Amino acid sequence: MLAQWWANFQPEEYPWLGDVFLLVLVLLTLNLVLTRLTIHLTKKFASTRNLWDDALLEAAKRPALLMIWAVGGSHILQIIGESSDAEVFSALDSLRAVGVVLIIAWFLVSLVRQIELRLLSDDYTAKDEPIDQTTVMALGKLVRSAIIIVSALMVLQNLGYSISGVLAFGGIGGIAVGFAAKDLLANFFGGLMVYLDRPFSVGDWIRSPDKNIEGTVENIGWRQTRIRTFDQRPLYVPNATFSQISVENPSRMSNRRIYETIGVRYQDAAVVPEIIIQVKAMLEDHADIDLGKTLIVNFNQYNASSLDFFVYTFTKTTNWVEYHGIKQDVLLKILDIIHGLGADVAFPTTTVKLDPISIQHAQTRETEQ
Repeated sequence: MLAQWWANFQPEEYPWLGDVFLLVLVLLTLNLVLTRLTIHLTKKFASTRNLWDDALLEAAKRPALLMIWAVGGSHILQIIGESSDAEVFSALDSLRAVGVVLIIAWFLVSLVRQIELRLLSDDYTAKDEPIDQTTVMALGKLVRSAIIIVSALMVLQNLGYSISGVLAFGGIGGIAVGFAAKDLLANFFGGLMVYLDRPFSVGDWIRSPDKNIEGTVENIGWRQTRIRTFDQRPLYVPNATFSQISVENPSRMSNRRIYETIGVRYQDAAVVPEIIIQVKAMLEDHADIDLGKTLIVNFNQYNASSLDFFVYTFTKTTNWVEYHGIKQDVLLKILDIIHGLGADVAFPTTTVKLDPISIQHAQTRETEQ
């Protein structure tokens, strides 16, 4: 049967055959070049730590091949249709536009998915800053949903349907949903701002002067942040709260401060200048004191029972336990300096002065009695 068809084949009846053959040859060549290029780029990108190139390549592999054959195939059909009176080819332009939109949407959704997988992979999180999985997953779902919705509207538009009514309905529905879920949206975008601005991250010690919030951040979710207080109780804070309050992050301090006021007895006033000189020298020689920061040792005030001087300096470490060990060492050395000069630390005292004449009159009255 095939031999009979070939015997009766008349090339002049198919004027489009040469163009179609040439176009198919071009498509096969592009397919081969793209395949070889993909293999080469895969090997090249494997040697880098950049997640964007790997994600882009992985997401574009199949959509790019499909795009070549979809566009090329539509042109082949268009060539055939120009030589035919069939009405089936009349909708070819619309179908081509729909196909291109769907392929681009497939690529974008795959790209978002690939980035999400790489951000959550152990290889990435082990080498970079910890990633909040809940935030990444929530953002991924949000972006994919937006791509799908926009793509669906574009498909409807290319198929000849009016989307003005859909957009109007979506606008009204969006307003209604926005009012109904304003707190949920506020918390979501609050979490998004925390993720983008990074005022704190998981493991940081934070506190707020505006609210009774203090502890270690354990998790930053899409709706709320979990903080472990220092008495080991979990504290759940809605993310919208962080857009309305000031947040202090002591974990990112560069130094810890020692600021103490020490009182010396009034009878030791003569050695106060020497105490100040020796204390300052001790701090300047201390291995754990940061001399690049402010260092002050000065007589401060005449107190009720003491002559006060203050010590203002910074430690090199920010570790809380190490800081208190250094502070203890500094305070004990100051005490040794004070005692070494024959002085002592003051304590509250009261001095009562009596008039000698009053004492004599009191003694006379006792004698007369």
